[in-house]
Amino acid sequence: MPNPIEHKLYTMCMVQDGSKVLLMNRPDKLGFPGYIAPGGKVDFPESIVNGAIREVKEETGLDVTDITYKGLDEFCDPNTGLRYMVFNYLTTSFKGDIRKNPPEGELVWVEIEEALKLPMQDWFKRRFPLFFRRGTFEMSFIWDERSNRTLQETIKNYGESASGN
Repeated sequence: MPNPIEHKLYTMCMVQDGSKVLLMNRPDKLGFPGYIAPGGKVDFPESIVNGAIREVKEETGLDVTDITYKGLDEFCDPNTGLRYMVFNYLTTSFKGDIRKNPPEGELVWVEIEEALKLPMQDWFKRRFPLFFRRGTFEMSFIWDERSNRTLQETIKNYGESASGN
């Protein structure tokens, strides 16, 4: 009998201040170790954008506004029936003070041009530059965990050109 299909919804929000972004250095014990933008699970029945705003507040202490949708990154495993969807946002508008003892890892302002030199997960490294491009992106990966390989991938960028194509 096939596995039931399960959807997991997550957010990620890049907080930008001029030439810097706020990243967390997640410890191994929390999973996905290395530098990453704030984000997390969308609680039912909150909207996805409200989930992103809440996660930034919980993880950083900052109140974000004027949040812009940047794209979708999803991973599907046909063996387990899991579809893991991450809705990505960017903000340059925020207020408040950064938490002194953040729950997810040390918070660091990093120059955008230097960020990819930091240790981070491959999937975040691939997604990182897309936050700063014009338009939105969509990435979908069908991943076979048993064979540890990608079976299919779809990567699209929308609205990158000046004509909107």
